[in-house]
Amino acid sequence: MNIAVIIAGGVGNRTGQEIPKQFINIYDKPVIIYTLEKFERHPLVDAIEVVCIDGWQEILKAYARQFGISKLKWVTTGGATGQESIRNGIFALQGVCQKDDIVIVHDGIRPMVDSSVLSDVLSVAEKYGNGVASLPYNEQIFVVDPEDEASTVQYIPRETLRRVQTPQAYHFGEVYEAYQKAFESKTGIYGSSYVNTMMVELGYRLYFAKGSDKNFKITTKDDLDLLKAYLKAEEGV
Repeated sequence: MNIAVIIAGGVGNRTGQEIPKQFINIYDKPVIIYTLEKFERHPLVDAIEVVCIDGWQEILKAYARQFGISKLKWVTTGGATGQESIRNGIFALQGVCQKDDIVIVHDGIRPMVDSSVLSDVLSVAEKYGNGVASLPYNEQIFVVDPEDEASTVQYIPRETLRRVQTPQAYHFGEVYEAYQKAFESKTGIYGSSYVNTMMVELGYRLYFAKGSDKNFKITTKDDLDLLKAYLKAEEGV
């Protein structure tokens, strides 16, 4: 069984809106619904769980009914941090998932994820136990000289770097155990930590899958404008 865990627990003040960015309406449809539709339509996704910001659970369920998101089976309340929200979503599936089932963690504010990206993440996870969407790094990366922060004498070959995004797929048993370890040992759960960084800090090996530049994360108002442009081009809205 493949279960999508969609993280929609954040507030997201940088868009300058009064409501959480995952619930902002673009062409009469909330951002979170555009995301959920990608998983609803994918034939390899069996069910969906949304980890939702507190106070918006019933609104989310109403939107899901309105837009025909029939695979949505569970709505779990988010935590105080991103990692707490993901943990809540993983732990809520205890008793539902078998250890070899795959959970696909994805940001609710990445509404333009391609079906091919999702398919490849699942394929890699089935082969290796996990799969994280990723892209090569196309810019030159230089290291700031700590003795003179206005200069550099060192660069990192871009061929050795990958940008990682969501979706990320993991065997349920492994990621459940990892979150238990992480919160008990306080490893990889602070700041901008995510599932992938936490797993590496705990000593797990991760495997790269296909990513996409179109699979961007909505963070600012400019990202909302970019989403509108993509939707106009692809869906003719």
